[in-house]
Amino acid sequence: MATTQALRGYLLEEALAWLLRNSGYSLLTQGDKDGSELVQRRNTLHVVGRGTEHQVDALGEFPFTPAFSLPIRLFLEAKFYDKNRTCGLDVVRNAHGVISDVNQNFAYGGGSRPRRRYHYSYALFSTSGFSKSAQQFALAHQISLIDISGDSFTWLREHIHTLASALCAASPGQNAPNRIVNWVRSMVRLGLETPREVPGDSFSLIDERKSARVNQAVQDALNDFVQGFNNHGEAELLIGFPAAPFILPLHTTNRKEFLDYASRNPAHQVRIRHTADHGDAEWVITPRNDGAASYRLTFTLPQYIQDWIVSAGEDGQRRRSAAVKTDFLSNITIYRMKHSVLNVYQLMYEPTELRRR
Repeated sequence: MATTQALRGYLLEEALAWLLRNSGYSLLTQGDKDGSELVQRRNTLHVVGRGTEHQVDALGEFPFTPAFSLPIRLFLEAKFYDKNRTCGLDVVRNAHGVISDVNQNFAYGGGSRPRRRYHYSYALFSTSGFSKSAQQFALAHQISLIDISGDSFTWLREHIHTLASALCAASPGQNAPNRIVNWVRSMVRLGLETPREVPGDSFSLIDERKSARVNQAVQDALNDFVQGFNNHGEAELLIGFPAAPFILPLHTTNRKEFLDYASRNPAHQVRIRHTADHGDAEWVITPRNDGAASYRLTFTLPQYIQDWIVSAGEDGQRRRSAAVKTDFLSNITIYRMKHSVLNVYQLMYEPTELRRR
């Protein structure tokens, strides 16, 4: 049985698969079993580790292998908690345990058949941020934390909350059975056109004992969910890779503006500025030469960095903001897949003093 909170997490993972559909990683499915590392157990995909198998709800694979490395696969996990509860150390510690186990899944034996190996990474998305201890642990063990609690993702959180509440209200005991969860996730994938398994074909799976009116209410909520995301079809979550021990969720309300500019200027200078001077402020990227008229990307920094900036007081905030931009955000790389071709864009920031010099 899935609680409202668990169901919101599952729906968030489906939403992120939709937002990330062109950001370089291709989604692996139950049909992508490779025999040695991916197996299917009870309609879910598992990755084989050194000690055990690990269930994965969303697994992506990067299309090319970086120099002097292994092919990269990415675990994606999403947490949709209430506003007063941040994602804690226990979740990040579990992610570290999973990654350690699957990356050690290799044994040499004389005469054994050679097989491909992968390097697995882990990305945790949270709608309510992360605790201080979770951030410290993730930084030490290279677990990527992505905070999507900002204003740019309000529409996403509201659509997920509405559908999850409707499903649980129409289920026995206010919790959705697992078969309902699997069916709904498949229907969402079909509606959002994100590839994976084909959904069931009978809406009566919700609960045959429920009245047609209740079942129709659930169907309406599902339709509204899909329609809401399709209405944001120009929205896209781009993943920025700075020269830093964290990644950046870059949100744009008009992907065409960004892609048109980036296609003409794969490497270009940008401006980076605060939207406000407080702990949960968003940052904005615009091209230096053409300004916000060309495109606008927004993102949030990890909370421990934002807190460090704010703690400097009014006089020191500008100095610390400049240091963060120079040390961590001077070169942000974005990957995007288009027609099976991977495009690479570089956003380069230089302090005003350096540009003048």
